[in-house]
Amino acid sequence: MVQKRDYYDILDVGRDADEDQIKKAYRKLAIKYHPDKNPDNKEAEEKFKEATEAYDVLRTPEKRQRYDQFGHAGLEGTSSGFDFGVNLDDIFSEVFGDVFGGFGRTQNRPKQGRSLQYNLEISLEDAFNGKEVTIEVPRIESCPECKGSGAERGTTVETCPQCYGRGQITQSQGFFTMSRPCPRCRGEGEIIQSPCRNCNGQGRIRVKRELKLKIDKGVDNGIEYRLQGEGEAGTLGGPPGDLHVVIHIQPHQQFSRDGNDLITSAKISFAQAALGSTIEINSLEGPQKLNIPAGTQYGDQLRIHGKGMPKYRSSSFGDLVVKIGIVTPKNLNEQQRKLLEQFAELQDESVESEQKGFWDKLFHHDDDEKK
Repeated sequence: MVQKRDYYDILDVGRDADEDQIKKAYRKLAIKYHPDKNPDNKEAEEKFKEATEAYDVLRTPEKRQRYDQFGHAGLEGTSSGFDFGVNLDDIFSEVFGDVFGGFGRTQNRPKQGRSLQYNLEISLEDAFNGKEVTIEVPRIESCPECKGSGAERGTTVETCPQCYGRGQITQSQGFFTMSRPCPRCRGEGEIIQSPCRNCNGQGRIRVKRELKLKIDKGVDNGIEYRLQGEGEAGTLGGPPGDLHVVIHIQPHQQFSRDGNDLITSAKISFAQAALGSTIEINSLEGPQKLNIPAGTQYGDQLRIHGKGMPKYRSSSFGDLVVKIGIVTPKNLNEQQRKLLEQFAELQDESVESEQKGFWDKLFHHDDDEKK
């Protein structure tokens, strides 16, 4: 009589191994030695059987306790290992889920439909004001003619006579059994003798559906709206998936966005920058007055509080940020030039030196470019 190997040695785990360690060890061996991966390999088949027997014992607390106490003798006369027909589907389902290497369970159970993503482009004005939009979504829905059954109206779906509705057939291979998808119904468990002409027996059709969506004020790029149940239809009575609408805001010609702030620019004259002034600029709410403090410099950023974007799902607003540019005067007349030269002298700035001063650079720059 061939001496059986120790189950812990077979799985290469310690005697104190927990359930997860035992399962991982068996998974590794089952993948390596599975008959489908090793056709006509008797040695691999024996190792596969040996590993499965070891796992079947060590995964069961009562069997493991007997084995730990009495060894292989403690399992004699009990339903241990492969002394009886073991259905590998139970083991594979536990270790690998519903499918293992093309085998496993192809259960006819309801399945939720696929969720969809819709990318929606809106303008900055729409994001500022909020808007209700209508979108057209292509999706798969349950066929209205056959109510999702796939059978022509007035006919019924028949239970597969080969697998009796299980969607799988059981085959014996030596001392264990294994299940495969039923070849007649292709694992569906049902047969349609008269397919629905509207959906060609699929039970689902592709349509375009119009949906209304309210866009909140202050939405930003990447904000997602989830429309529950507006995805594709499920199968076998399963619920539909969801529709995820992702917001994308189109670039604006005048404004850019930094969080809840709106960024724009304005050009002022040298006199306005030096003496201060009040100018009018555009905002998404219409014209706004902006105070220019005396001594404003090129590149300064001035803010109008509360005139930026509304904060998403809030009653507060960001700011309107105005970047200042200073316009250099062109085509000065003689009086204007003399006045500016006098100003330069008061500032102790020479406009005639070889090392050109500020005013010379400022007002002769355009003349140099023309030459």
